[in-house]
Amino acid sequence: MGRYIIRRLLYLVAVLLVVSAITFGLMHAVPGGPFDREKALPPEIMANLEKRYHLDDPLIVQYFNYLSDVILPQFSTQPPSVALEDDALLKFQVGGIYVRWMNFGPSFSSRSRTVNDIFRQQLPISGQLGLMALLVALLIGMPLGIFSALKQNTIFDYLGMSVAIFGVSVPVIVLGPLMIWIFGVVLGWFPPTGWGSKPPYVLGLFPSDLSWNGFWKFAIMPSVALGLGSSAIIARLTRASLLQVVREDYIRTARAKGLRERMITIRHALKNSLIPVVTILGPMFAALVTGTFVTELTFGIPGMGRYFVTSITNRDYPVIMGTILLYAFFLVIANLVVDIIYAYLDPRIRYD
Repeated sequence: MGRYIIRRLLYLVAVLLVVSAITFGLMHAVPGGPFDREKALPPEIMANLEKRYHLDDPLIVQYFNYLSDVILPQFSTQPPSVALEDDALLKFQVGGIYVRWMNFGPSFSSRSRTVNDIFRQQLPISGQLGLMALLVALLIGMPLGIFSALKQNTIFDYLGMSVAIFGVSVPVIVLGPLMIWIFGVVLGWFPPTGWGSKPPYVLGLFPSDLSWNGFWKFAIMPSVALGLGSSAIIARLTRASLLQVVREDYIRTARAKGLRERMITIRHALKNSLIPVVTILGPMFAALVTGTFVTELTFGIPGMGRYFVTSITNRDYPVIMGTILLYAFFLVIANLVVDIIYAYLDPRIRYD
């Protein structure tokens, strides 16, 4: 298992290289540039801006300079300066050597901030929303799918799948304003928008002051709105997988031995039916944690989604590259965790 994990982590570098090359080529193929305005800037100013951000270099030179700053770690015997050009997401010291890694560079649309500044400030908020939405999806989807499978073709099964179809069919752009109007405006149970106060974070994600008014009151509506669609997918997949497993020979053998139905369901059927469900949790986790634009915009949450969309319209190349590489990083790590969980769920799966 250890060699497999190391091998997958090495593959991570190859994945980032391929994703960065494709993203770099596509964003430069789109007409327009980061400094194009409705009223064109004077040629002297354009030349100075392109020289400052090295946009006057050939594209191949720009790409390899970007790789040297982002993917390859930088080593130095001198402590890093505080300039924007030296801002790295990871900075640490090993003996007398200073290591800098993942320097995404300054943002073109926000001259006083770097891409890493945006990550440090907005990514924890998107991470909070994504993790809670994933928790909502699991708490709703798993029991709903299990109950529908055990009560197949009954009123409970039809009711559960109706809820799942509702979750898949109604997008966040419709469900979010509806929840704001009912629970935020009419009933007044939750604040319509916002993300609460910002006390010190625990593990970089959740506030240390987990009070009702300080955090959870703001988090419930957007988490449910974002997680309901994912819960519907989990519910339908859990039901289909569990229905297939309960018809297997070893389930009939367990019943013939006189085991209790609850033990058969939990220990034998459910564990073996979770592999398809765990498979979709990897990309689902990466998509939720890195930010969802519609949910954050609807509920006024200052997360990563808004920056990703506006960076495309503004041709903000460093933010585009940074957010896509960040998503690719989370996706690869999430899939690695999923593969490790496979070995726990099915003892027949071995990686060594």
